[in-house]
Parts: sequence; structure tokens; C-alpha cells
Amino acid sequence: MDENLFGLKKSDLEQALNLGLSKGGEFSELFVERRAHTSLLMEDDIIKDTAENVVLGLGVRVIRDGQTGYAYTSDLSEEAVHAAASTAASVAAGGAPRKPFPLKETIPVREPDPLRIPSHAAPLEVKIRLVRETYDAARHFDPAVNKVKVSLSDCLQNVLIANSEGLLVEDRRPMLRLGCLVLAEKGGRRESGFSGGGGRVGLEALSEAMSPAAIAADAAREAADLLEARDAPAGEMPVVLAAGHSGVFIHEAVGHLLEADFVRKKTSVFWDKLGRRVGSGEVTIFDDPTLPSFRGSYRVDDEGTVPSKTPLVEKGVLTGLLQDRISARILRRPLTGHGRRQDFTCPPLPRMSNIFVDRGEFDPEDIIRSVKKGLYAERFLGGQVEDSGKFTFTVSSGRLIENGRLTRRVKHVTLIGSNLDILRKMTMVGSDLAFGLPTGTCSKDGQDVPVTDGCPTLKVSSMTVGGSLED
Repeated sequence: MDENLFGLKKSDLEQALNLGLSKGGEFSELFVERRAHTSLLMEDDIIKDTAENVVLGLGVRVIRDGQTGYAYTSDLSEEAVHAAASTAASVAAGGAPRKPFPLKETIPVREPDPLRIPSHAAPLEVKIRLVRETYDAARHFDPAVNKVKVSLSDCLQNVLIANSEGLLVEDRRPMLRLGCLVLAEKGGRRESGFSGGGGRVGLEALSEAMSPAAIAADAAREAADLLEARDAPAGEMPVVLAAGHSGVFIHEAVGHLLEADFVRKKTSVFWDKLGRRVGSGEVTIFDDPTLPSFRGSYRVDDEGTVPSKTPLVEKGVLTGLLQDRISARILRRPLTGHGRRQDFTCPPLPRMSNIFVDRGEFDPEDIIRSVKKGLYAERFLGGQVEDSGKFTFTVSSGRLIENGRLTRRVKHVTLIGSNLDILRKMTMVGSDLAFGLPTGTCSKDGQDVPVTDGCPTLKVSSMTVGGSLED
């Protein structure tokens, strides 16, 4: 282990774990984090803000009889660490002390993602140049563009996880994000567009498909196109979800309710459906934290578990859940490596990483041609999903489908339904699997973590569309 990075010795970790079990805890765990972060913001033709900070801290978790004690400290002195461990141990007050196993260091199986130009080590001038290039390209893309905001952030997170079962593992996690928000105005109408790039990559990734010019053009084009868009007709109709960006719909409508804490608490509509059919035979859904360089990827999760590509729905049958340590124990299911936390101040929760609908066999053009009158949903603003599976989503931009062809642009369309109904009505799955923007962040219980989502072109045979009552 890197003692210089965290300022702790193995003996310090063992003492803290021992204190965690001193009051009868069944399991104790340490999560140590060092995070170096840089951010830049440009708007109104100037670099408006830059910031650099380094965070160092430790969280202690103790579990007994399904109850969790948690404490944290940004002071890694012996006294402060011991105080945190004793505080977390109070969940087990009155029990007989236990002894942790000796720590045995392990190395993550997967090699770190290669970075030719690590952003965290690049000079500030290089980052400013990338931001300015993105800003200028967006500002001059279309006369209707009247405001641009460009942000760049990079982070290098180093974590160390140790527990009373003898685990000791470290991980190094870089992250880069370049985002461009464009506001356009014409004839008194205002619209916005967003695009971005990044992931667990170096600055070399901001070239070709994710170049500053391409990101700027994508954001500005969306804003300008929306100025010409109209409201969509309302009613029941077929909906085709576009490849890539529509993955957020799957993330929200399905993914959260397959996180195992909701299942074990029986608050998810899926709580009693393992092994049962929940969708059409065309639908297969995975969550995969092992995808190289993806924003939601990691070599070990925040409990030190080696993650795996996890099948959730296979040909319409619910076969898996996203597990953390507590949920896996209660549900008597194997660990999948989905215990994640925002930082050292937070206990881990079952979370998505990179969730996607797997590719199918249909040509995307054939899917569109199969619809006489319907909606093609391209990009989403977000939505709300209840535990029952009922959802409301807003499509920021899309097209009408008329006689098998994409026609006029529509905007701000509402999709209403329930996830079980929609999964059963996914009658055609395209062969064009793609992922959405590598800029996503998911919130749950006050914790934010980086994620990615994706899907191929998908046809839902019927969905309630909220729009204009006049076609």
C-alpha cells in the first residue's frame, strides 16, 4: 500500500478495524480517499472561474444485525481515526468484542485505463485552450446562438479499502468532463442545447468524435433545431427511442428499481419478480462496471469487491440485481460489485454504473419504417419514477414519424407509463447499440456518482404521449 499517499500504515488500519469490532460488531470497514480536483468555467467571453482543491479523508463503517454505524474524519491523525472507529462501533454497543483477520493486500485484476495525456497533470494553459476552443466554436456555429457556457473538470481519486475480513485494496480513478451549454434565440423564442465528452480518459480523448468542435456543434445544433420545433400531438401511439441518448430512460425507469436495497425493502415493483418474465423476449439489460474508460467504470467498487458485467433482464426474464454487501447478505445473492459512494463521508449503496439495453437484431431503419404514425424520441430532459414503476419523462427533442419516415421536429414532449408495461411493449430492438453523453451523474439518497447509460434503437408499440391536443 502507498503509505506516502494516505499517510497511514497497515498497522494503523488494523488498529482502526479492531476498534470497529471492539463493541461486538460483525464487520468493520475503512474507506480512505484522496481526491485532487480542478474545474474551469467560461461564459460571457471570459474565463469566469477556476478552482483547484485536494480532499483527504477516511470513513469507518461497522455492521451488526443488519444495522450500520458510520463515522468519518478529514483528520487522519491516530486520535481522530480512533475516535471515528469508536463512534461507528457504537451501533454494536453491548456485544462481545471480535478480532479482525490480518490484512492481506490484493491487486485489482483489471489494469488501469491507459492515459496518454493525464488531465490532472496537464498545465492550466492547456485546459484553458480546450475550453476557449469549445466556446468559440459554439458561439459562431449559428447566428441564433446568443449565450454559451463551457465547463471543464478533471479529478484524480485514489481510494484504499480495508475490512475486518482481511481485505486491503487500492484503486486509482481518473475522471475528465468537458461540457457545453448553448442558448439560442430567434423571434422571441429561446431554446437550449447541451453536449459533452469525457470519462476515465486523458486529454487525448478530446479529439475526433469528442473534439471541442464536435461537442460545440452538437450542443449548438440542438439549440438551433429546437427553435424550429413544434409541440407533438397527444395520445396513445408507438414510440421509437433513439439509440444512445435514450439510455437515460432505461436508467431511470428500470435501473433504479433493480438496485437491491429497494428490492430487499420491498419498495420496488420488482421485489418479487426474480426469475419471472417482466418484458418482451427482445429485451436484455446489463449493467457493466468493467467497460474500459467509461464514466461509470471502476476496477473495484467502494466496498473493495471486484465488479462484473451483471445481467439484469435476459430475453424478458428478470435474472439479476445490483448488489452491495448488505443487500447481498440479506437476499442471499452473490456480490456484483455495485456498492458505491460519493466520497468518504458517505456509506456505500447499491448503484448503477454503466447500464444498457443490449443490441438486438433489427435494422434501425426498419424499426422506423414499421411505424405509420408515432414519435421518435431523441433526447431527454429527465423524469420522475415511483416505486410502483409509474413514470413521467420529458423528451427535450424528437421527431414525428409519419408513414415510416421521420418528419417535423417536436419538443418538450411528455411520456407517461409504467416500466413493466413498457418492457413488455418493446417489440423491436435495434442492432445499433450506442451510449449517451459521457457526462452523466446519478443522484440517490443525497449521493452523486458518475454513470453512463445506453441502448440501441427501441420500438415501444404503444405509449401515452403528452403534447398538444391539436395535430
